[in-house]
Amino acid sequence: MKVLVLGATGLLGNAVFRSLSRMSGAQVTGTVRQDAARKLFDPLDAGRLAVVGNVEDPGQQAELFDAVRPDVVVNCIAVGRPAPADPMRSVAIYAVLPQRLSYLCRSAGARLVQISSDGVFAGHRGAYTEADVPDADDVYGASKFLGEVDAPHAVTLRTSIIGHELQGGSGLLEWFLSQRGECRAFTRAIFSGFPTIVLADMIRDVVIPRPDLSGIYHVATRPISKFDLLLLVAQRYGKSINLIADDRAAPDRSLVADRFERATGYKPPDWPALVDAMYRDKFSSVGRDVQG
Repeated sequence: MKVLVLGATGLLGNAVFRSLSRMSGAQVTGTVRQDAARKLFDPLDAGRLAVVGNVEDPGQQAELFDAVRPDVVVNCIAVGRPAPADPMRSVAIYAVLPQRLSYLCRSAGARLVQISSDGVFAGHRGAYTEADVPDADDVYGASKFLGEVDAPHAVTLRTSIIGHELQGGSGLLEWFLSQRGECRAFTRAIFSGFPTIVLADMIRDVVIPRPDLSGIYHVATRPISKFDLLLLVAQRYGKSINLIADDRAAPDRSLVADRFERATGYKPPDWPALVDAMYRDKFSSVGRDVQG
């Protein structure tokens, strides 16, 4: 099986690329924008990378598909949130690109795994199911919704993520680990997503082996407040910090994944195990905690 992971340096893409590269019987290729990105990976993984300077360019897309001839494409390309200053960048990456990839996959007889977001919902109430109509009123959420692919050759996973970044530090986890002394965390901001490595392993072990799985699915964990989540992170990472509860109103975009569980039998671990998996993926090889 030939698997193509688009966006191998991103928050989710690097975890998916590393996880799938260890999948038995698979030949995995990840895309990066510059050759210098190879230094972010170990030598074995670096050899599996392909440089695509502009993945939005139809010509480069076609060349990539011709070179790799993938059986499965996992789209992890992102431009970050909040949306960039130019809203058309979000539209191009999150709305237009997935539909173009869907066309290329259908033409090539390949399967597309498209990563969507709980951000397609405004977050007024939480506990959203696939039957709920997306109501995001921002560029990011609207673009992610337009990029969802509901077709026999594709599966779209709505979720959210937390994890370690290869470069930069704009995500929740890296931001929190960089804090010193004390920081505030929302008690009413609800998270039901996954550590990136756990989601990556689930794509590898649950989604890809089921070629009959298609359409739009919510994949989610037990909902947890950002405050409680960061408490667990601090405990597992050995981080000394005074976490201050912030009770201000915040969006609740939690998802209900009953339909995915019925289709696959997948049940996520509890949060202590999820945080432990995130920690071990990053630090088990070096055997040290994060102090601060």
